[in-house]
Amino acid sequence: CWGEAALQAAIECSNTKSACDGPIKSLLETGSIKTSFDHKGKGKITYSHHRLMGFRESIVKDCGFVLLMKMGQPEYYIPAPKTVARDVRLVFVKTRRCIARMLQDYTSKLNFATDVWTSPNHQVYVTVSVHLEHEGQPLSMILDIVEVSKSHTGANLAEVF
Repeated sequence: CWGEAALQAAIECSNTKSACDGPIKSLLETGSIKTSFDHKGKGKITYSHHRLMGFRESIVKDCGFVLLMKMGQPEYYIPAPKTVARDVRLVFVKTRRCIARMLQDYTSKLNFATDVWTSPNHQVYVTVSVHLEHEGQPLSMILDIVEVSKSHTGANLAEVF
């Protein structure tokens, strides 16, 4: 996996051909992301390690969340946690169907990738993604993120999938 920097550099190219001739070609020749990309900007790199699995209804009643939502619009109505949870699930199901239909109808090559990592709080995750060309532009979608309860050895990963 070449990471977010490689993906972003490919997206910034004007089309798929320039991405393949530029940053991707260099990565394929050397196998190293460092030969093609440098950290741009200043300052310390930061990241978040919130749990990805499951929607917590309690966030809707969180004081900080309510303050953020009502900032600038104190009259803004915040729906009940059960309503938000229902709507999130509905959007998820519809989006999953749309992506499934899009991938099934796609007539060119689909490229699948996986990535396994351990978060700073020692949780192991596996991501499955698909990469394709859509209307002349590279498109990448995360298909699934699975938490692995054990070390990410080959046997444990095979057990999860």
